[in-house]
Amino acid sequence: MEHIFGREWEITPAGGVTGKAYFARNGGQQLFLKKNSSPFLAVLSAEGIVPKLIWTKRLENGDVISAQHWLDGRELKPHEMAKPRVAKLMCKIHSSQPLLSMLEKLGKKPSSPEMIMSALANRLDEEVSGCSEVQSALRFLKSRIGEVTHGDYVVCHGDVNHNNWLLSADNQLYLIDWDGAMIGDPAIDLGMLLYKYVEKDEWQAWLSQYGLTYTPHLELRMKWYVLAQILLAIQWDKEEKRLSEMRAGLADIRAILEGSSPAC
Repeated sequence: MEHIFGREWEITPAGGVTGKAYFARNGGQQLFLKKNSSPFLAVLSAEGIVPKLIWTKRLENGDVISAQHWLDGRELKPHEMAKPRVAKLMCKIHSSQPLLSMLEKLGKKPSSPEMIMSALANRLDEEVSGCSEVQSALRFLKSRIGEVTHGDYVVCHGDVNHNNWLLSADNQLYLIDWDGAMIGDPAIDLGMLLYKYVEKDEWQAWLSQYGLTYTPHLELRMKWYVLAQILLAIQWDKEEKRLSEMRAGLADIRAILEGSSPAC
């Protein structure tokens, strides 16, 4: 990476699961770099959802490097996820036709409930599948799969944890880390966000800020998708030996099936 900029630039890994992100610093200049990012990044930048894309360069080996403005700011705190500005940015993302058109051009297909059930069947190993909480969740998903049909598919982020929301020093809110972007029911994002960060008696008001009416069908869809996401997370946590996180996921399943929200 250093040969792109010269020795006067300091290049350091930015962390993350993929290991493809870097910080570049030279005096007062700071950039966020990513290797082989999707063309989707340019549309996200144009829509004002991520920090501004400055340039992209293709290297001789075929790798593509993108550079974005590095902004002074911070990630949102968990309690801030209940704020109206989060609901409004989530609505903007789900309503964006340019984002949807780009993912379709990139060959993304809608993630239907049937596809998600197939992914779970292929992904969950015998040990995870044997947990009583996992079995209860799978029974719920299978029994209600015919009731969660929703015709309007949108671009979903897929990982709306508070540490992916960036509030810049000039008070602009962004949602970053789009590696898991998909086309699907907006309840994929809404369910995880509400169950994890918003008290249930505040869901109606939050959804009103987003632009939706809280209905039993929406509640069912959110519950269905959040259980599916937790199951996949439990499998990943097990493989990564994150046992405390795995136990927390099992506890979340119990809370959701008993009719309460997980602890925020």
